[in-house]
Order: sequence, then structure tokens, then C-alpha cells
Amino acid sequence: MFIRSMLFTVAALTLAMPLAHADDYAGGAIKSMKTDKGEVLTDAKGMTLYTFDKDTKDMSNCYDQCAAKWPPLVAAEGASPDGDYTLVERKDGTMQWAYEDKPLYLWESDKKPGDTTGDGVGGVWHVATE
Repeated sequence: MFIRSMLFTVAALTLAMPLAHADDYAGGAIKSMKTDKGEVLTDAKGMTLYTFDKDTKDMSNCYDQCAAKWPPLVAAEGASPDGDYTLVERKDGTMQWAYEDKPLYLWESDKKPGDTTGDGVGGVWHVATE
């Protein structure tokens, strides 16, 4: 009985966990994960990344209050572009990761890896996909 209970618990925990990351990009700063929105890009911790329709090629237009709600995915010092993953310089001089020239952001309301609650916010935020 104890073993059956333990197996049930392990199975339940396994099903509750998001699927494993499929690939690593940009030196491990960006990954991909299957979610309820399909395969999306995430940060190294599995938090979903988003793009903003008001950004332009290689330029972020999300600052101040916007950036408080949508933190930019800041690159570590010394990070280098990696294929379709490039770096965008922000107004404060920090470098932000971008995918296909679109800056990448996190969403303050996503609480755990695999959450996609920011998709469609204001009609201008979208999960980042390959």
C-alpha cells in the first residue's frame, strides 16, 4: 500500500511539472519549452519570454512603468550574439537579449516556469516563439 501511494505521488508530481527544456540558446540564457501555447522561448529559469509590438528592429520601447511590469531579459556582461539571438542596447547602456531583432521580456504576473499569462496583454504582448 505504501509503495502504491508513493508511486501515485511521484506520478502526480511528474505530471504537474512543466516539460523539460528542449534546447539552449545564447550561451544558456535562453531556452525553449513546451507550454499550453506550444513551444515558447524562456529564460534560463524556464520563465516565458515575450515580444512587444511597439518595439522596432533592434530597439526597445519599453521603459519606466512598462519595464517594471515587463522586465527586459538583460544579458550578462560579456555576452555575445548567437545566431538569431542578438543584443540590443538599452538607454541605460545595459544589453538586452533579442530574437530575430525583437527584444525579449519577462512578465511580472508569471509566477512559475511555463506560465504564459502575458500572452495577448493589451493586444501588443506575445509569447516569443521560434
